[in-house]
Amino acid sequence: MRPGIASRQVTPRQRGVAFVVVLWLMALLTILLGAFALLTRTEGMQARWLYDTTAARYAAEAGIHQAALFLSVPDPQLRWIPDGRGYQTGFDEAQIRLRITDESGLIDLNTADISMLTELFRSSGVEEDQAAALAAAVQDWRDADDLVSPNGAEDAEYEAEGYAWGSKDAPFDMVSELRQVLGMTPELMQRIEPAVTVYGGQSRPNLAFAPLEVLLTIPGMTQELAQQILEARHAWDPNSGMPAPMLPDGTALMAQGGTGTYSIESRATLPNGTWTQVDATIRLGGGGVSGMAFTVLRWQDGGTF
Repeated sequence: MRPGIASRQVTPRQRGVAFVVVLWLMALLTILLGAFALLTRTEGMQARWLYDTTAARYAAEAGIHQAALFLSVPDPQLRWIPDGRGYQTGFDEAQIRLRITDESGLIDLNTADISMLTELFRSSGVEEDQAAALAAAVQDWRDADDLVSPNGAEDAEYEAEGYAWGSKDAPFDMVSELRQVLGMTPELMQRIEPAVTVYGGQSRPNLAFAPLEVLLTIPGMTQELAQQILEARHAWDPNSGMPAPMLPDGTALMAQGGTGTYSIESRATLPNGTWTQVDATIRLGGGGVSGMAFTVLRWQDGGTF
């Protein structure tokens, strides 16, 4: 032993404490490494999800443009039929499913008469008296005067029910405004929304383009018969030379006389199953804007999975 240097013995107790400290440090490092690995994996998954949903969204938008193209081609054998039948196309690796409805096949909230509106609500499960009152409320909402229709609703009726607004006394600008009409419920709105529009411009819908919800407004129509008519209409090819499907009264459902305004559902699905849907209403032509193939009237990004 060198002079001046004290000898220090490491006891077993001290060695045990050091071992415990080392174990704690190793456990801490393991936790940190695990957290870092999890964070890295999560960020990678988020980046992949963002990439896939963006790719699917642009593919769905490409579907809208393809629909506009095939709706406007002059050749009737190539032109798509906007009666709600499904079409499939592709963009890059995405598969696109399209469903197109001419707006003339829907019930226009601004031009449909009281009887048409009453039948719409009645066929959606509303009692006769309530359906008539709701149709009258729609009439009072869109007309310019403040005179109450029989069973209708103007400002005083809205105030009496505790609404913070009154009758608009102007045409509907959007279908969603129907939610504000006195007597409308979220459940009923969900049922009738596929059947109504503000772009049809006709008092009666063109049944050659009408969806199931509109066909059900025909007096005496049943769910089963309406579904059969719809399936027969979608299977019919106007270029086949075969006669068009008919309604029970003998009216032929010829796909003609459309408005040039269409509602389009475009769902794009990637090979890994990720999908995005875009719902749009377009009018062919640029509306005076040079170079535009169509004008967008409504655009809604749907679900993404």
